[in-house]
Amino acid sequence: MADGGQLFDTGDASAPRGADAAAAGGPLASRMRPRSVGEFIGQGELLEPGSALRVAIESGQPHSAVFYGPPGTGKTTLARVIAAGAHG
Repeated sequence: MADGGQLFDTGDASAPRGADAAAAGGPLASRMRPRSVGEFIGQGELLEPGSALRVAIESGQPHSAVFYGPPGTGKTTLARVIAAGAHG
């Protein structure tokens, strides 16, 4: 590894990451990922209007939660939506 010890090409270090990558034409999955509770589809019993978790998220005071389920069901996306809406 004569090129500085990198096993994989990590791309341009100044390239936008995360939410900025979505706005900058990043991968389709990143651009389509919900960014608010209102955009979230599925998990209706968990996020229906008036539910404890939805009220906590919308108030900016989410509580501790553990999400469990198979890959691709939105656990990480929901966690990111919650974190984005949390107030200090």
